[in-house]
Amino acid sequence: MLLSRPLGKTGLMLTALGFGGAGIGNLYRAVSDDAARASIDAAHAAGVRLFDTAPYYGFGLSEQRLGAALKRLDPDERIILSTKVGRLLDPAPDDDVTELREGYVTPNPVRPVFDYSYDGVMRSWRESLQRLQRSRIDILLAHDIGRLTHKERHADRWRQFITGGYRAMRALRDSGAVRAIGLGVNEWEVCELALNEGDFDCFLLAGRYTLLEQTALESFLPRCAERGVSLIIGGPYNSGILATGVKGEGPFHYNYEPAPPDIVARVRRIETVCDRFAVPLSAAAMQFPLAHPQVAAVIPGMVNEAEAAAARANLEYAIPAEFWDALRRDGLLHPSAPTP
Repeated sequence: MLLSRPLGKTGLMLTALGFGGAGIGNLYRAVSDDAARASIDAAHAAGVRLFDTAPYYGFGLSEQRLGAALKRLDPDERIILSTKVGRLLDPAPDDDVTELREGYVTPNPVRPVFDYSYDGVMRSWRESLQRLQRSRIDILLAHDIGRLTHKERHADRWRQFITGGYRAMRALRDSGAVRAIGLGVNEWEVCELALNEGDFDCFLLAGRYTLLEQTALESFLPRCAERGVSLIIGGPYNSGILATGVKGEGPFHYNYEPAPPDIVARVRRIETVCDRFAVPLSAAAMQFPLAHPQVAAVIPGMVNEAEAAAARANLEYAIPAEFWDALRRDGLLHPSAPTP
């Protein structure tokens, strides 16, 4: 079995490896129901007991597929399940469901609409329960709140959340309907803001504490340690570049876009060290975040059986301590970054 780690002060124990559900929502490309089911089954067989999804992933499709699979695999609801609030799925009967919409190839005739209000969060939670066919959700996260997503509307969205949606999340936690609350975002700065204004258990941070990026160590992660708040790290491969490397012709993907030259150059330097020690880049990327004591789990996307098997293999690959020392000597790790 995979090792389990505590999620802050919640009493929840998470497997160090979790399942990220964006891919089974047909992110960028269609995945068949059979392939999605096989990837969930393979992750479960590999010992994964943390599954994360969101209404936004495939406009409900990821939750529907995950719910159907877990009803079969986990009838007693022992698996730790995480989903998100902040977008409602409103009917959109006139939308062309054959087209790529907001990055998803989904047949569901609905459209996501931001809503961080009290009533919006309560409705989102209820509808997720229905799609997931569950009696409870363990971890509830406010999705994509922050300046990166909302730009000039950030202040208004944040005010709506902290005066409305956050109160709903607190009420759900206080009643025992959910066991942990937090944010699911791509920027640590808004998580730091959340620590100033609310009582959160955890943050799902995608792509911002990885083998490539460690600025979160300078203020945010120490604040989490002071407050007993855990992190779940999404996007440990930084949207792909730390899985594929940069030896081929590309394109190389970083932050869901073509990687800029400085990122490609940095990955090339990391790969050089990997080659010297015969360490797969993807294994180093998977294991690095877990060395930090505030990190409870990493959740790479898995869209097929092969990716589920590869994730487990990456987690268990034996990496010599000298490898991490070499990265630090070459200026490729933050000076205070813990290493495995």
